[in-house]
Amino acid sequence: MTGAAIPKGCDCCVRQEDTDYGEETVRIFRPTGQWQNYCYQGENFKNGTVLLKKGDKIGFIEAGILASMGVIKVKVYRRVRAAVLTIGDEVMAPGKRLIPGKIYDCNQGLLAVRMKEFGAELVEVAAIEDRAQAMTAAGEVMALDWGITLQCDTTGKEDASSVGVRSHFIYPVLPEADGTTKNVFPCKVERVIEDVFSYILIVSTKEEARIRVDVTKEQWQQYQKHISGNKIWIGIDEKDVMLLK
Repeated sequence: MTGAAIPKGCDCCVRQEDTDYGEETVRIFRPTGQWQNYCYQGENFKNGTVLLKKGDKIGFIEAGILASMGVIKVKVYRRVRAAVLTIGDEVMAPGKRLIPGKIYDCNQGLLAVRMKEFGAELVEVAAIEDRAQAMTAAGEVMALDWGITLQCDTTGKEDASSVGVRSHFIYPVLPEADGTTKNVFPCKVERVIEDVFSYILIVSTKEEARIRVDVTKEQWQQYQKHISGNKIWIGIDEKDVMLLK
């Protein structure tokens, strides 16, 4: 059969479809030459052969090569996460009836598709009005590394480029939280480190970003009574989200 080891002393292999499929006695309808339908050990690749190089994109072919080597895990670069935000009072979303003085927003779709072609993961695609008061009214910022949207006071900080949160301002929330509470999101506990008077929790978001959470031993003991497994909800107060230039 295909893929089976060749018995010692044999020098060719007859295809099953060239026989009458007999078991006790087999009739062969086509002649087979020496070494025909025969693969040597190490024929695909030899010891020391470079099969994949740093920077290669893992597609279906590369996945097959890795499987043939018995490899199930490799180190890769995390996909770029990006947001596409278009601004302008004069633009409208395609599909709506065009109002006099307006134009269709072609940049949003163009840039979103192009980013996907480059392999980026889009965490947000949205349109924002041109006025500063409209841009700050939402009071939201996207923490791209974490893959979450945080609500905070953005007044006077429209030019901020980074988001900061001190670890002691991040706190565990009881599982009753359903995700609709402001700045509350689920994480997975990766590691619990015991300190003298507290615990340091290393948790990961759905985007696999690592976050440090400091809790007292009493807080952690009380919290553990209400959870199962390694899922945890954490929260951040709006006032503790810092916008940085």
